[in-house]
Amino acid sequence: MASPPGAAWEFQLPLCPGDLLRSGGSASPRLLPPAQLSGALAAFGAAFGAQGPRAVLQHFDALCSLLHHFHTVDAAIKEDALDLMKKVVSSHYNDLPSILDDPGLSSSDCLAHRNALKMNCYVLTRLVEAFETESFKRDSVELSLGGRNKKGCAKRSGFSWEEERQPLIQLLTELLQLDLRRLWSGLVVEEEFVSLMTGICYRILENPTINHQKHRPTREAVIHLLAVTLMRYDHMLSATLKITQMLQHFEHVAPLFGGAVSLWATEYGMKSIVGELLREIGQKCPQNLARDASGAKGYAVFLTELAEQIPGMVLSNMSVLLHHLDGENYTMRNAILTAMAEILLQVLNGDQLEEAVRSTRDQFLDMLQAHVCDVLGHVRSRVLQLFTRIVQRKALPLTRFQTVVCLAVGRLQDKSVMVVKNAVQLLAAFLSNNPFSCKISCSDLAEPLKKEMQKLHEMRDKHKAASALAITPEEEWEAMQPELKAMVQQLLHPLQGEEEREVAVEVEDTAQDTAEHIIQLLRKLNYKAAVCLTQEAVSCFQGIEPFISTSELKDDKEAMILGILKALYTGSHLKNCVPKPLNDSDNTESEDLAVVEQLASEMVKQEMLVQYLQDAYNFSVKIMEATSMVSRMMYGNSVSVVQEAIEFFVTVSQFGVPQAVLGVRRMLPLIWSKELSIREAVLSAYRRLYLSPSGDSERVRAQNQVQSLSLLMVDASLGTIQCLEEIISEFVQKDEIKPSVIQLLWEQFTEKSQCSSLERQAAIMLLGMMARGKPEIVGSNLDVLVTVGLDEKVHKDYGFAKEVCNAISKLAGCNKPALEKSQAPFRLPETHLLFEWLSDAVSAGFDQPSTLWLPFMEAAVNLIYQLAEGPEEICAQILKDCSQKTLDGLLDLPAELEASPGSIPGGTNALPTFLLTHLISLVGHVALQQVVYLEGAVSAELRRRRVLREEQEAKKRAASSTKEQSAKDTGNETTMEEDLGLVGASADDTEAELVRNICETELLDEKQLFSTFMPLVLKICNNPLVYRDPALSAAAALALGKFCMISAEFCDSQLRLLFTMLEKSSLPGVRSNLMIVAGDLAIRFPNLIEPWTPHLYARLRDPCHDVRQIAGLVMTHLILKDMVKVKGQVSEMATLLIDPEEEIVRLAQNFFSELSSKGNAIYNLLPDIISRLSDPDCGVDEESFHTIMRYFFHTIMRHLFSYITKDKQAESLVEKLCQRFRTAKTERQFRDLSHCLMLLPLSDRGLHKMQENFDCFADKLQDPAVYRCFRATLSRLHRGGTKPETKVLIEELEQKLHACHNRGLDSIEAPGEIPGQESSQTPVPGPAKKRPVAGSQRRQPLRVANREVDSPFITPPPRMTRHHRNASKRNPSRRPAITVSSDEENSLEEDELSAELKEDETPTKKTPISRASACRAR
Repeated sequence: MASPPGAAWEFQLPLCPGDLLRSGGSASPRLLPPAQLSGALAAFGAAFGAQGPRAVLQHFDALCSLLHHFHTVDAAIKEDALDLMKKVVSSHYNDLPSILDDPGLSSSDCLAHRNALKMNCYVLTRLVEAFETESFKRDSVELSLGGRNKKGCAKRSGFSWEEERQPLIQLLTELLQLDLRRLWSGLVVEEEFVSLMTGICYRILENPTINHQKHRPTREAVIHLLAVTLMRYDHMLSATLKITQMLQHFEHVAPLFGGAVSLWATEYGMKSIVGELLREIGQKCPQNLARDASGAKGYAVFLTELAEQIPGMVLSNMSVLLHHLDGENYTMRNAILTAMAEILLQVLNGDQLEEAVRSTRDQFLDMLQAHVCDVLGHVRSRVLQLFTRIVQRKALPLTRFQTVVCLAVGRLQDKSVMVVKNAVQLLAAFLSNNPFSCKISCSDLAEPLKKEMQKLHEMRDKHKAASALAITPEEEWEAMQPELKAMVQQLLHPLQGEEEREVAVEVEDTAQDTAEHIIQLLRKLNYKAAVCLTQEAVSCFQGIEPFISTSELKDDKEAMILGILKALYTGSHLKNCVPKPLNDSDNTESEDLAVVEQLASEMVKQEMLVQYLQDAYNFSVKIMEATSMVSRMMYGNSVSVVQEAIEFFVTVSQFGVPQAVLGVRRMLPLIWSKELSIREAVLSAYRRLYLSPSGDSERVRAQNQVQSLSLLMVDASLGTIQCLEEIISEFVQKDEIKPSVIQLLWEQFTEKSQCSSLERQAAIMLLGMMARGKPEIVGSNLDVLVTVGLDEKVHKDYGFAKEVCNAISKLAGCNKPALEKSQAPFRLPETHLLFEWLSDAVSAGFDQPSTLWLPFMEAAVNLIYQLAEGPEEICAQILKDCSQKTLDGLLDLPAELEASPGSIPGGTNALPTFLLTHLISLVGHVALQQVVYLEGAVSAELRRRRVLREEQEAKKRAASSTKEQSAKDTGNETTMEEDLGLVGASADDTEAELVRNICETELLDEKQLFSTFMPLVLKICNNPLVYRDPALSAAAALALGKFCMISAEFCDSQLRLLFTMLEKSSLPGVRSNLMIVAGDLAIRFPNLIEPWTPHLYARLRDPCHDVRQIAGLVMTHLILKDMVKVKGQVSEMATLLIDPEEEIVRLAQNFFSELSSKGNAIYNLLPDIISRLSDPDCGVDEESFHTIMRYFFHTIMRHLFSYITKDKQAESLVEKLCQRFRTAKTERQFRDLSHCLMLLPLSDRGLHKMQENFDCFADKLQDPAVYRCFRATLSRLHRGGTKPETKVLIEELEQKLHACHNRGLDSIEAPGEIPGQESSQTPVPGPAKKRPVAGSQRRQPLRVANREVDSPFITPPPRMTRHHRNASKRNPSRRPAITVSSDEENSLEEDELSAELKEDETPTKKTPISRASACRAR
């Protein structure tokens, strides 16, 4: 392309590449074919060497052709062209300073240089853009391939665009720093040229990889180039528009531009761009941002970055952004609130703020507080995070402390998990940064607050009294001035008939005496005389103090007289002269004023102290409230909330909050959590609380650690101790407890170190816990434990002796070798000192009435069976010794008492009941431990010996060389049997059968020791009116249950007695023990207990809350372990959800939470539960029913409806509940069913099911409560935004509901049939008639029957086998009645259910239940 000769031609930069080719004429470049590009570029290079940068004017066609064919040209040509253009522009940059400084530069030469510059820069920038586009595509391919094709995309011939890019940007920056305006004759550089330079900068920034650390030099070069254009080339408006566009479309540029703008504003002085950008963002429509989530996110990140780096400049433009706080997009709200928080932290922070600045700070805090209750959880969560930062940086004013704490406590009940988590974090931050005290305790603050408030009241009373005495003359003058002024006006302007003046001034009176007289008149309130005397004195004593009037007041007599009176009364006339004081009153007034000022100063200080204590007390009250709320969160479903709750209690405990110990103990059961993160959080919490003691020496730190651990043992329950044992054993295994701590515990145990009895007991408990992690801690000091812990002083503290036994029992932890191991278990010989001392201790305390003997006895028997070689012989000897003591006590009684066994428990000289209690408890526990020993240790030993024997036989067969073929055949057979798994299974069955046979036939045989005590136990259980002692009855019931654990035959024979006692005993202890026994029996003999299951459920409504709690625990274990068939009776567990005891409610919630995780258990049971609970005969009241159902449906929505089939399940539940309307008989049941339907989350399919079953509940809609529930259901669906066809269906259903409610079902059937009904005459099934039974009444619920003492005990009839069921066929015309209570099998006749139990009616055939144990069914 060549310029027209003689014409002033100028190159026009195109807006886009196509414009240059479409321009036409001689200015349009001529495109060359790709084959000629190499030669054309070589020619351009030669021309450049000869002519310099102006060679482009003759070779622009070749360069344009290269740009046009860029994607088809070889890479070498493109790289050479880029290198050549870089040299050309660099050469032009070097030549331009001399050209620009040449004063004789002609206009034609200036135009030529301007055209050459524009052409060179155009080609270079187009090449940079083309290479950048190519690099971006290559990076995208690598990202999609995941780096698998990196070798194919490797740099060619040593060329790397990332390395070439930054020097090119620096070259253009240096070029722009020249005074290029001279090439434009001193005018502004054309905007197209500036846009050409900045366009490649924005193009480079669009690449997401620009944020990588390796591209940091390129980023800085681009930002510097843009800064130059902003300062020198008026690029402000274009940059503002371009940046806002890129923020909207490219998320990755938001933090980059945030840093760039802050750099331009601070380093380059371009502060105005901050305001321009913020105004541009502020003018965005909030409605558009609500639809453009990506753009709003970019703006939000940009605002946040700016606020963090230049908060002062953001503050000056904050007003243009505030309207976005009312927008729907939450990211913008979060960004603006974050900007406010940054401004508060960095700008509006401090105590020495001006009034306007303080007002702005308060406005920002008000906005933050308002958004704590934002409609969206994301915003509420973010605001709480911001307040956490503000509190941690101590930027929150003390006047707002209590307000924000109250807001945080309120958010603890938020439905959003993230909000709750951040609320807990905020409260922890308040505790860590509170300005009040290092110990936050209401009890510690209440007394000082009361004392200081009383002192403040006393000071106020004193100040009030002193102020009344020390009223200043000025204050008195202000009070009397209105009356004086009126009197002066009256005397100066008298009316007709007014009296003459009453006071005259004698000539001999001096001015001082006259002044004193006037003052006295004023004090006596004789204003008229005082004014008259003042008038006379002014005329008599002209020019004499104090009656001198200024020249200004001579013409105004009223003002003159008032001025003189004021000067006289207030004493201001004495300032210029110092005469002798009139009297001592002035000195007294001065002293009174000083006293008042001092009292006022002290009162201000006292008010500040009281306010401080009041704020501290209010803060501690809120922290206590938050502590109780956070403690309930530790068993929630959110792992993050549980972790924050644990961390919160660590912080709370460090500040001495009284409830902190309860929270720290409450987190203990979380050590068993299945979530590893929660378990680690608990371990970390206890590690920080108890393994990081303070102290100067190792000994002091050990003492502090032992003391803190010992405090945990005070009043600790069994569950707490078990959890602590798990934690401490974990610490021991990781060697986190130092030897000095263990050494100190041994010193406390042996009393070498001075300590109390409680500390000594805590020491042995801690040693036992540590021994679980490392048994050698106890094993190496076994003799010390025996001689010190079980010496002759054992009878003084059986609790301590029990803990010694528990510690020694940790040696049995190494008594559990892996299966099939040849190592013999660790056991001690019978003659060991331990068992001798244990036997003596148990026997010696048998006849002592100590309540701690029973727990010690159980621990001792357990230890004997765990460690002794022949435990049954040792325990048999103990039983004989204790029995002999009982007989000796019986023989000492009078003869008449011996002949009357029934009088043994009663009478003043009778055998003490505690002896029988001790004996029966001992017998029962030995029997239970004997069974455990046989099925555990003996079975394991038999299995171990069998394995050893088989291994020895295998070795013998392998060593035999004489019967090679026979051995081969035998080996093949053996291998086949082993492959089929028959050898081990058969042997295990043989050993299990041997142990079972011993339990069934030998242990309770007449020749055995246990049979001797059986009649005594049965006699006590069968005669509760004779043996009335509660402890004896409970012990006998528990012993009977333990005997039943031995033999299935004996258990079957005593079940009638057991369940009779369970139902009719008036002692809660007996019922509790028997409930525990029944649970154990249900696991050991499930087929025997299965018919009695309803009686187990009946204890869930026991009047005693302890029995209900134990029954809930037992049924929870049985149901979750599948040992009890879950039927409609599980509704009894649901009633615990409304129990008055909080622990029972938590137990029920935990049960249903676990049950809901087992498939569709709750979904399958829900209809039966609803029917049973709504039954007025055996259900609950209506309000309680609604409470239970709300919990159930919340559980379903949280667990069940998260599955794929949730729509089907909801649809099925709708259909089932609608069908239940047909069988419901009372209005209460109608209302309950409709309430349940209202709670269900209905889908479109569920709505269709409701329409299909409309006839089931149409006639019930006349009830207002039923109608309201259905209306609420449809209204909720209508508000939820449904499909158009669904809205039509909702409107149709609403019309039907309205019609049925107003006129009934018959009135709407006339115009047309209701869909889903075949005919208007379709009968609704009514209650089925029962078979008449002579004298029979409707069956009472079990809880009602239990109140009748004389009613016969109901025993479940045996279940009939299929053969028996077929043999006794019933009349087919008699169909079972449809009942409302449940869908379970309940077709037994009422005369059979009310029959009195006889011996031959005990169930003999039961439905077998598969046991969830390791034993194989025979």
